[in-house]
Amino acid sequence: MSGKDRIEIFPSRMAQTIMKARLKGAQTGRNLLKKKSDALTLRFRQILKKIIETKMLMGEVMREAAFSLAEAKFTAGDFSTTVIQNVNKAQVKIRAKKDNVAGVTLPVFEHYHEGTDSSFPGLNVLLLISSQSWMRESEKSSIG
Repeated sequence: MSGKDRIEIFPSRMAQTIMKARLKGAQTGRNLLKKKSDALTLRFRQILKKIIETKMLMGEVMREAAFSLAEAKFTAGDFSTTVIQNVNKAQVKIRAKKDNVAGVTLPVFEHYHEGTDSSFPGLNVLLLISSQSWMRESEKSSIG
């Protein structure tokens, strides 16, 4: 340890009392920072766990969605222009809030649904075409 890191102080009882108070303040500050760090680490791990669970679920959902889209395109043809023309307003929206964790403000996002799925009038036609072709396929497979 070099001489630059040392505090120049005259050895007396008053200086000892001052140094004890400084040490106590430094220890208290360190303990508070440690608690803050632990709280933020705990929140980070909770968020990370939720992200991993959501990614795993999204893999399954996307696999099913891709299969359903392929099935719908096979049944009804290319209906993307119909869907695009009949979109009115977003039904899934995001609400942003602020959460305080150990004095640190963290943004929290949550999604919510607004409106109903029946706002797309072409959906009923697509479902009807899809169900009719499914019934024909099931009749063919049960006969043959």
